[in-house]
Amino acid sequence: MSSTLILMLVFVAVVALGATAWYLFRGRSLRRRFGPEYDRLVDDNGRAEAERELRERMRRYAELDLHDITPDQRERYIGRWRALQIQFVDEPGGAVREADALTRGLIADIGYPADDRDEQMAQLSIDHAGPLPDYREARDLNTRMAGGSPVDTEQLRRAMVQYRAMIGDLLGGAWHVDDADSGRHSHAS
Repeated sequence: MSSTLILMLVFVAVVALGATAWYLFRGRSLRRRFGPEYDRLVDDNGRAEAERELRERMRRYAELDLHDITPDQRERYIGRWRALQIQFVDEPGGAVREADALTRGLIADIGYPADDRDEQMAQLSIDHAGPLPDYREARDLNTRMAGGSPVDTEQLRRAMVQYRAMIGDLLGGAWHVDDADSGRHSHAS
């Protein structure tokens, strides 16, 4: 073999390895950002289609007009959440229905899509991938409950916990909706 041929083969091998490494890194970056949402989409659609979908979500996300809520709005949401926790004792089903409405209201006030549930979930996956699977489960339970399906108190309790996690994440993560002083930052995970 001539040295030119050897150099060309080495060059092709290096380019192929680089392309493979880039492809794997890109997927790893998406997996790290989207967490369980990445895995869910890969399971449903395969890796290439899932990654295409996630990149498309990020493109649409860049077009959203997201904004922080005001301190007054934050206090109202936290106050309403506390009232729902109290209501849960006497009327768990009603508290879950209202927790769903409260969470959807907060999501809309921040600027996420409000009319299309699938698009809302897709856009929430960009910044709120952690609590999203549980929030999706709570929304599904609320939909089943609205359709007349029986649910037990433990399912309702779990839904309240799931809504609380999403509200906490939407309020900035460092703000814990159960703090005695809602204006205090919580450093607990």
